[in-house]
Amino acid sequence: MMRSLWTAASGMNGQQFNIDTISNNLSNVNTTGYKQVRADFEDLIYQTRKIAGTPATEETVVPTGIQVGHGVKVAASQRMFTQGSLQNTGNESDIAIQGEGFFRTLQIDGSFGYTRDGAFKIDSNGQLVTSNGNKVLPEVILPEGFIRESFSISQDGRINVKLPGSDDPVEVGQVQLFRFVNPAGLQAIGENTFKLTSASGDPIGGRPGFDGMGMVYQKCQENTNLTVVKEMVNMIVAQRAYELNSKAIQTSDSMLGIANNLKR
Repeated sequence: MMRSLWTAASGMNGQQFNIDTISNNLSNVNTTGYKQVRADFEDLIYQTRKIAGTPATEETVVPTGIQVGHGVKVAASQRMFTQGSLQNTGNESDIAIQGEGFFRTLQIDGSFGYTRDGAFKIDSNGQLVTSNGNKVLPEVILPEGFIRESFSISQDGRINVKLPGSDDPVEVGQVQLFRFVNPAGLQAIGENTFKLTSASGDPIGGRPGFDGMGMVYQKCQENTNLTVVKEMVNMIVAQRAYELNSKAIQTSDSMLGIANNLKR
């Protein structure tokens, strides 16, 4: 069987993965804090028929070898943690990170999650939670009867509210951020949440605006870092690459047909 059939098939499989990745990016174009994912590829092993440098005569060597490749495979899904633009929402419990860092949340199973999605809510207990009800850590519980319009978060994460009958704000909590040596090593688990892995390294906690942490901005959300036009161009390139690989399969099949008809 011709090698090119399987080589081109690996190319089609690779471009299918590429289209899947691009489609996921485009479907999350309005997801708060979503980070673009890029498919990385690498070539498969080669069959070496002649090694470069093989002696040709007593005084010369072959300048180039003879190798034939076996196609392509997916090497990695690289998540790009570049900054997304900030959008003012006017909602007092929305918080966006400008710079490095993640919010920490408490998952249902008791583990920690990390997210850039600061579209937080205030539940019936006055606690700051995610859209799925997971607690934001360190826990922030607002005092009973606080004046909602007075809820404010400074750029270094200090949370203040006013209580009825008092003109002075009271500090009720502190937003803390966490960063990683290799954020691309985090594992996405859905719901805009990541979990640490041995590749990401341990979380480094800190106060916003200090020790390399980004600043936080109240009443803002971080948009995705996607560029729709760029994704559309990537999709066209992937589609054309898929078509070209299918043409290679058709050409190989045609060549096989020619070989089969030689005896007629």
